[in-house]
Amino acid sequence: MSRTLATEQHAAVAPLHPSAHFRKLDTAEAADLLRVRPQTLRRALCLQGHYMGLKPAKLPNGRLLWDTAAVVALTSGGTQ
Repeated sequence: MSRTLATEQHAAVAPLHPSAHFRKLDTAEAADLLRVRPQTLRRALCLQGHYMGLKPAKLPNGRLLWDTAAVVALTSGGTQ
């Protein structure tokens, strides 16, 4: 993916609706909000056990679900 394309994709991320804070985000959605690649989240989780203090819930099928409120707090500079 070219750098320009990645920048355009991140610029198109819409702010979350307040009611969206009750659902969990999959890894791709969390990565979009954090403006990193999904693999960055997976790698940090494997190496450090967290990504900047965020720890996802792991489903039995291996999928990761990230807490929406924690991701939004991290992007806005707040605390978890």
